[in-house]
Amino acid sequence: MSEGPLEITLANWKVKSLLVGGVIGALVGVAAAYLYIQNNTVGEEPLDITPGEGVKLGVLVFGLLRSIDTLGEGK
Repeated sequence: MSEGPLEITLANWKVKSLLVGGVIGALVGVAAAYLYIQNNTVGEEPLDITPGEGVKLGVLVFGLLRSIDTLGEGK
């Protein structure tokens, strides 16, 4: 069973998408941590994130992921 040109192209497209998404996700995560550090440190003690803030952040992240998931449904 040899792969035709279409399978190779699709596989490359998927791998490239995963790699680009991973790099962008890592950069966004580092930027978010940097902003958190810059905005929420008083002296040398960081502020704690409350459970309510954690839930709000989680809901926002899942909403973003759901929006990304539905991007191609209009076709």
